Amino acid sequence: MINNKQRIKYSPYLDKIQTPEQAALLIKNKDVLGVSGFTKAGDSKTVLPQFAKRALHEDLKVTVLSGASLGYDTDADLAKNGALYKRMPFQADPTLRKSINSHEVLYVDQHLGQTADMLQKIDKFKIDIAIIEAVSITEDGYIVPTTSVGNSPIFADNADQIIIEINTTFPESLAGIHDVKLLKKQPNREVIPVLNSDKRIGDPYIKIDPNKVAAIVFTEVPDSPAVIADPDEKTKAISHHILKFLENEVEAGRLTESLLPLQAGIGKTANAILSGFTDSKFKNLTMYSEVLQDSTFELFDSGKLLFASASSITVTESCSNKIFSNFEKYKEKLLLRPQNISNAAEVISRLGVIGINTAIEVDIYGNVNSTHIAGTKMMNGIGGSGDFARNGYLSIFACPSISKEGRISHVVPMVSHTDHTEHDVDILVTEQGLADIRGLAPVERARVIIENCVHPEYKYQLLAYFEEAYALGGQTPHILEKAFSWHTQLKNNGTMKVEELVDNLH
Repeated sequence: MINNKQRIKYSPYLDKIQTPEQAALLIKNKDVLGVSGFTKAGDSKTVLPQFAKRALHEDLKVTVLSGASLGYDTDADLAKNGALYKRMPFQADPTLRKSINSHEVLYVDQHLGQTADMLQKIDKFKIDIAIIEAVSITEDGYIVPTTSVGNSPIFADNADQIIIEINTTFPESLAGIHDVKLLKKQPNREVIPVLNSDKRIGDPYIKIDPNKVAAIVFTEVPDSPAVIADPDEKTKAISHHILKFLENEVEAGRLTESLLPLQAGIGKTANAILSGFTDSKFKNLTMYSEVLQDSTFELFDSGKLLFASASSITVTESCSNKIFSNFEKYKEKLLLRPQNISNAAEVISRLGVIGINTAIEVDIYGNVNSTHIAGTKMMNGIGGSGDFARNGYLSIFACPSISKEGRISHVVPMVSHTDHTEHDVDILVTEQGLADIRGLAPVERARVIIENCVHPEYKYQLLAYFEEAYALGGQTPHILEKAFSWHTQLKNNGTMKVEELVDNLH
């Protein structure tokens, strides 16, 4: 503990060192907790899990706000032990998802760039306790975060009490990669002066009131590693289509070989798309994103990427070992910011970010469903995709054309839930091809999407729907009694295919 204590450079905190079990006792029934963590990075790894254990034997329910998803089984344990009343603004855990869809836990799905504004506007979610992971404490008692910033600054500012978890797994050399600025409350918000990805505008720590600190806890648990499957033929094809499109934009003079700052969502498809840039014609790339995945560091190593700004580092175990065993190699190429700055409409628009995100399903007019299965069951939250889709230079959404051995088409007549309207979508891409729907009227979009993105097994079926709807008239033609027939067909028969139409195709 002597070496650990050296990470606390503010001596009054030394008297506040507690065990995780002691710190967890500070949390009371009906508390609202603001916890650090953004896509498994920099989250509470001791206090919140200990509270989940308490809830197994005590009548405790709390509201938990975070940056994004938490690591390990923290969300799962909180849900199955009955500890959650409400969760926001994002989740990606199967156990919690089940509790949400069965109405055991209330869930607020929110654009990740908007949570901080909500906390400043209304007192309904006044934070009782903020739990924030740190790599160290400064001489003034301020928090140096670990691998994410997320919503931690607003939680700390808003909270009555703060619990700090010092994680000694991470090197103290992480200090300096954070760029923290607490924005003023609207309508007195100042300009966010981020003029390029590497522009620093804040402090390398989170300023807090030391009198709020109720406990200091030490941990040696690393971040929960990301699990990212290797690119497959579908994701490689999607990446190829996007790269070819961007090459054409360069040839047309609308972009340069350095493109504009890139943003990509999380997961297999997004990681594969970014990995594709490694062997591309592009150079001197930058990122202005939310999450830095393995592909970010592949691009650094290849020399393609100059700088990356985000709110967290979420990587696999092997990538983490590579990064943090030689962190000085990457340190000057990174900045981690609060998510209301990484996802700020003002900055995204000014920099002209190229947003690349994934969809569950899209429809023939360019509407995108990112969150719900069959329109009702929550999968994962919307995350920050909406922040970038609405405000970026280009809004690209990708998904496979089919799945489940062809029983499901991901291009449908009408999406069963709309997260991103046709107005916020520029490009749709599947492994079949890419549809550039910029400047197209609805009926033009439908024909381009059907021609380029739909799997051959469903093309005739979807075209038949559109032609029938088109004959009835309307600026955006639909047949209301058939618009969701594909989802009904899947529910009743286990497939979206209508066999007689498939037979006509063949």
